[in-house]
Amino acid sequence: MSALDTAPSRPGAVRRNRPTLMGRAPQDTPASVWTYLLLAVTILFAAFPLYWMFVIATSDDEALAKIPPAVVPGDQFVVNVREVFSLQDVYFAASLVNSVIVSTVVTASVLFFCSLAGFAFAKLRFKGSRALMLFVVLTLTVPNQLGIVALYIVMGKLGWNGTLLAVIAPGLVTAFGVFYMRQFIVNTVPDELVESARVDGATTMRVYWNIVLPAIRPALAVLGLLTFVATWNDFQWPLITLSGTDYPTSMVAVSDLASGNYVIYRRVLAGAFIATVPLLVMLFIGGRQIVRGIMEGAVKS
Repeated sequence: MSALDTAPSRPGAVRRNRPTLMGRAPQDTPASVWTYLLLAVTILFAAFPLYWMFVIATSDDEALAKIPPAVVPGDQFVVNVREVFSLQDVYFAASLVNSVIVSTVVTASVLFFCSLAGFAFAKLRFKGSRALMLFVVLTLTVPNQLGIVALYIVMGKLGWNGTLLAVIAPGLVTAFGVFYMRQFIVNTVPDELVESARVDGATTMRVYWNIVLPAIRPALAVLGLLTFVATWNDFQWPLITLSGTDYPTSMVAVSDLASGNYVIYRRVLAGAFIATVPLLVMLFIGGRQIVRGIMEGAVKS
C-alpha cells in the first residue's frame, strides 16, 4: 500500500477511490519501440495496396512496365478519371448512383427489421422463439453461393432480374443482424425497464421505439456501417443479375472495366479507387463509432 493510500485526508478534502485491478492500482505502461515498429509495419502492409492503386490510377501506361515499379503518384489522374466516366458501355457514373441507392435502402431496412426482430427474440416471450433463433443462427453456416441458383430462379419468376430490386430484396434482412441485435439488446436493455413500461400502458412498438432504440444506438451504428460496406462491396450476385444491363453497381462497373481483350489497367485502378473513396470516407467518419460499439458490447457482455 502506497503512502497516498495511507495518508490521512485533509479536512474538507474529497477522497477519490482509484479503480483497481486485482487489488492494485492500474498503471500506464508505455509501449516499447518494437511495439510501435510492429504497428508501423502492419499499417504499411495494409495501406500499400491502396496507395499503389492510387499511384497507377494517376500514371500512364508506362508506369506498369517500370522496373522497379513506380511508387510516386503521377499527374494523369484527371485524364484517367475522365476516360472512365466517358466509356459508353460501362455506365460508371450511373453505377455509383445505383450503389448509393442499393446500399442506403439495404442498410436502412437491415437496421429497422433486424433491431425489431432482435427485440422480439430478446424481450418478448412467444412459442418457438428459441427454435426460430436457432434456425436463424444455423443459416449463418450456409454459404451464400449455395442459394444463387434458387435466388436467380425466384427473381426471374418475379420479373426482377436485371433490375435493382433483385439486388435490394435479398439483403433487406440478415441473419447476422438479427443475432447481433438480439445479443446487444439482451445485455443492454433490462427486463425491469420493459416491464415497467408495460405497466405504464406502453405498447410493444412504443417500448421498441422509445426505450430500445435509444439504448442500442452504438450497435445500430456498427451494424449500419458494416452493412453499408458489405452491400457496396457485394460483387457476385450483382454481377449475375445485373451483367449486361444499364443498371450496374460500382463493383460490376469495375469488372466491366477489366473485361475485354485489351485491358487498360490505369483505367481499371482509377475506377477501383473512385469506387473505394466513399467507403474510406464512411470508415473515417464512423470508424471510431465501430470500435466504441464493439467495445461497449464486449464490456457489457
